[in-house]
Amino acid sequence: MRTPIYDFVTEYAASDTVRLHMPGHKGQPVLGCETADITEISGADALYEASGIIAESEANATALFGTGRTFYSTEGSSQCVRAMLELARRWWQEKNGTDWKTERPVVVAARNAHKAFLYAAILLDFDIVWLWPEEKNASLCSCVVTAETLEKVLTEKGDAVVAVYLTSPNYLGGMADISALAEVCHQHNTLLLVDNAHGAYLHFLENSLHPMDLGADLCCDSAHKTLPVLTGGAYLHISKTAPRQLQDWGKGALELFGSTSPSYLILQSLDLCNRYLAEGYKERLAKVCGQLETVKKYLAAAGWQVEETDPLRITVKLLCGLTGTEIAGQLRNHQIECEYADEDYLVLMATPENSVRDFDRLLETLGKQKLQCDVTNEPKKIPLAVRAEQIMSVRKAYFSSGEVLPVEQAQGRICRMPTATCPPAIPIVVPGERIDAVAVKCFQYYGIDFVEVVKE
Repeated sequence: MRTPIYDFVTEYAASDTVRLHMPGHKGQPVLGCETADITEISGADALYEASGIIAESEANATALFGTGRTFYSTEGSSQCVRAMLELARRWWQEKNGTDWKTERPVVVAARNAHKAFLYAAILLDFDIVWLWPEEKNASLCSCVVTAETLEKVLTEKGDAVVAVYLTSPNYLGGMADISALAEVCHQHNTLLLVDNAHGAYLHFLENSLHPMDLGADLCCDSAHKTLPVLTGGAYLHISKTAPRQLQDWGKGALELFGSTSPSYLILQSLDLCNRYLAEGYKERLAKVCGQLETVKKYLAAAGWQVEETDPLRITVKLLCGLTGTEIAGQLRNHQIECEYADEDYLVLMATPENSVRDFDRLLETLGKQKLQCDVTNEPKKIPLAVRAEQIMSVRKAYFSSGEVLPVEQAQGRICRMPTATCPPAIPIVVPGERIDAVAVKCFQYYGIDFVEVVKE
């Protein structure tokens, strides 16, 4: 497969051209990567007006993922999340001919949304109807939603619904039933948007689990999270079956939220990743998935509670005794760094770039840990999702005057900022909601000491 962006930049770096253009380093290797760092010069195409090498590379990605159109982002899935919601807003307005002054748009969303979703709500000014987790003992990160619940909500809200927004896989690796939820959305002539930041690889499994192959209309992948792409590289996918206008509007929606100076280092990595995916990736992916299944079985046999997750993740739930944070610290002492840890969970992410030696070191280290969990230990009580009262819109709250308070003093006040630790960047209370006693306990549980509230 051709790599047009990488080839162009490589040839340009070798041409000894006098660089009387940006960037300011002029290709001189002060840091070491400057020769490959360029801007939108002649022949380099332009990300948001692509008709040359970027367009060719994005066409390669489109073919690999089997979508209607796949676009690049150099600002992560956060840019793509905003673009997806803008595309849905525009389609909803064109479809209904609705005047925003007379009818407020609504996005139905699972509560475990990343804070990027809330910033999109602030910028685009839509209301949110939350889908709450249906499983018992749901953590901050999880939010199982059934097709029956979604059907009920969409029937109740009617034509005001702009789109349905889900996160799958979630930060702990839980997978939504995209096929069933997509069917409900389409029965209601509603778009399904999926934050698939952690699942770019899912299309390349023997049986694809990628949202685009399961019925989603729009989807974002953080390529850098699970593929060999530089941090910030992401995809915005538009389904073949989605309204055709979305493909035509895609670049404009991305440009609305993107820098006019996209990173050509990131673009080259996305470009090179196409060849990587086309040449034996499925076999390498299948191999590492098999290795991870063996690791999970070993850990389960050793007494660890290993959760059901997407194939490239190991999530261990700590019911009592040691916390995920403590386990992560002990792993760090053995030069093993996890993806995420809190009081209740330890999350490890792998790719085909991990070696068998990596997994052997993990098993050797975890095998030395004592679970410290017996009948005398009382199981930990994980705070459930906070169902706070919405007092004002997310946008109005955010643009209100605010003040920062210790969480102990915030009960009864209206949240101004989507306070969340990152990762997983999932707010406990969203702007415009009243902070109640349960929210205060959740803040304390997750180590959040201060929260910004609307000034009275």
